[in-house]
Amino acid sequence: MSRKPYFERAKEVFALEIKELQKLSDTLDEHFNKVVEEIYACEGKLVIMGIGKTGIIGHKMAASLASTGTPAIFINVAEAMHGDLGMVGKNDIVMLVSNSGSTNEIVNVIAPLRNMGVKLIAMTGNVTSRLAKESDWVLPIHIDNEACPLGLAPTTSTTATTLMGDALVVCLMEKRHFKEDNFAIYHPGGALGEHLTAYVKNKMTINVPKVSVNSYLKEIVREISDKHLGMTMVFDGDTCVGIITDGDLRRAIEKNDSLQITAQQIMTPSYKSISQDALLSDALAMMDQYDITTLAVTQNKQLKEIIGIISIHHIIDFQKEKQG
Repeated sequence: MSRKPYFERAKEVFALEIKELQKLSDTLDEHFNKVVEEIYACEGKLVIMGIGKTGIIGHKMAASLASTGTPAIFINVAEAMHGDLGMVGKNDIVMLVSNSGSTNEIVNVIAPLRNMGVKLIAMTGNVTSRLAKESDWVLPIHIDNEACPLGLAPTTSTTATTLMGDALVVCLMEKRHFKEDNFAIYHPGGALGEHLTAYVKNKMTINVPKVSVNSYLKEIVREISDKHLGMTMVFDGDTCVGIITDGDLRRAIEKNDSLQITAQQIMTPSYKSISQDALLSDALAMMDQYDITTLAVTQNKQLKEIIGIISIHHIIDFQKEKQG
């Protein structure tokens, strides 16, 4: 008996789940908007409750929300009935996650929560369930087919639940204008946090390549070669007036035979700079935006005196250190 290769079967699972998720996406409407707005306006926190596999997903949702600016905690619904309801405040919103919307643990907690006066969100695959009917808002996660060939093991349904949670996280991040520097505050540990909290001043070089406007070609080449940054700043006295890159140098040599070319003749008057207090991620984004590999570093946005240079190689080396 021939057996289909596992990777082919895996592709079928992917295709089935993608099809079901697309159908779920098509059901989203203004009700989702309302849920996002209510969570955003909540004066307390979002309390996510679930049990079993949906409980695991609920825990992940709460962690993702909390780390991106939305106060959130997870409570196992079984534990809620044995004291953990005390963690719920009157200004909180509770989101109950249940595919069937009818498990005993979920149903039993509805009345106590209602007595506390909190608002309820149901994330469920059954919009006619008791959970859905007794909640203020419903996020439907209904799917027609599980990827499990027996239709028993939660597969597509748990993917749908995860995806709905991810959509909430992203929308609330955008609603809060959550940026990289905010992310760094909530993730101070680990390589990602270190990458985002590393400042330009921590990785820049203060050995700035410098030539004067009257420097000749030989001196310019020597300075660029000695400093290994592929560029040099050009100064008129104490004032920086331009930049010369490897590219500028090559173009000048192609056009001229004379070694008496001065820096002022071949420099680019405008150059990009960044504050020493900017994040490395900001420097990288700026380099990408302008398709350059170095930035002059200033003390702050107001003062334009150059105190260092940050190169793409400084950032790459730092990333390698973190990965290693």
